[in-house]
Amino acid sequence: MKKNLAIVLDIGGTNIRLALVSSERGILHKLKEPTTNEPLKTIHRMLEVASEIHTNELAGIGIAVAGIVDRQSGVIVKSPNLLSLNGVNLVSEISQNFNLPVLIDNDANAATYGEKTCGAGMKYENFVMLTLGTGIGGGVVINNDLLPIAAEIGHMTIITNGNKCSCGNTGCLEAHASARAIVDYAITRLKSGLESLLATLYNGNYFKITAQDIYRIALEGDSLARDALREAGKSLGIGIANVVNIFNPQAIILTGGLIGSWNIYVDSAIKEASRRSLPELFTKTTIIPSLLGDDAGIIGAANLVFRRFSQQN
Repeated sequence: MKKNLAIVLDIGGTNIRLALVSSERGILHKLKEPTTNEPLKTIHRMLEVASEIHTNELAGIGIAVAGIVDRQSGVIVKSPNLLSLNGVNLVSEISQNFNLPVLIDNDANAATYGEKTCGAGMKYENFVMLTLGTGIGGGVVINNDLLPIAAEIGHMTIITNGNKCSCGNTGCLEAHASARAIVDYAITRLKSGLESLLATLYNGNYFKITAQDIYRIALEGDSLARDALREAGKSLGIGIANVVNIFNPQAIILTGGLIGSWNIYVDSAIKEASRRSLPELFTKTTIIPSLLGDDAGIIGAANLVFRRFSQQN
C-alpha cells in the first residue's frame, strides 16, 4: 500500500498550524493556534489531536519552522522569533510520541518546495522564492530541486550600519523591507510629529498599527503610509537585485502577507531592482506572486515527507 498521507507542523512567529495532507487530494484538515511564549506546549497539545489518526497510510511527519535548522540532527539551531525553541531537537521530541519518521526544514525552504511541486514554480527549473511577512525568508531551486541550504536571504546586509535586526546584525534586508520594518518606519515618523491618518487609528496608540493598516491608509493617498511602503520596497529591490546577480534565476516568486501591497511595495521593489541588477540578467527574470499562499509551507513539507518516506510495500 502506498503511504500517501502526512502530518505537517508549520511553526511561525505568529501562528502554529497542524495539517493532514494527502499526496493526491492536498490538504484534508487544518488546525491553527497563536504562537505563544511557550510554543513547545502548543505543539504538543496540537499533536495530541494528530495522535488520534491511526492509519497505515501515514508516510511520516514534516516540520516547517522559521529559523536555521540542522536537518540531520533535527535541532532548531536559531529562530530569532521563536527563542524558546533555540537548541530544541524537535524531531526527537515528536518521534518519542509517534511511531513515524519525522523530518524538519526551514519554513521558507518548505514553502519553496511547495511552489515547485504544486504552485507557481512548477514550470521553472531555476527560481528563488522570498517570503515577505513579519520577517523575510528565502528558498532556492536549481535544476528542478530544492537546494539544501539555509537560504537566509532576509539576513543579507543591504545597508552599512542600518537598522538593528532581530538576528543581532545591522542593515539586514529583513530589518528594512519586512512588515516589521514598515511599521517601525511609520511609528518613528509619527512620534516625530509628522501628520498622517495613521495617527487617528487605535485612539492614537501607534504600537497597534499593522502593515495592513498602513497599506489601507496608503490607498487613501496618505503620504507617510505611502512612503513607508515605498522605502521598504526600495530595500526589497536591493535584495532582489543581489539575488538576480548571484543566481540568474528564471523567476523570483514572492509570497507572504506583504504581496497584498503589490501595487506600491512590490512595484517599488521591481523598479529598484531593475536599476541595480545587471540588465542582461534582470530582463531574463520574471517576478511573480506565489499560487499557494499560506499553504505553501504545509504542502512543501508534506511533499518532502512523501519524497523521503513514502514507499510501496
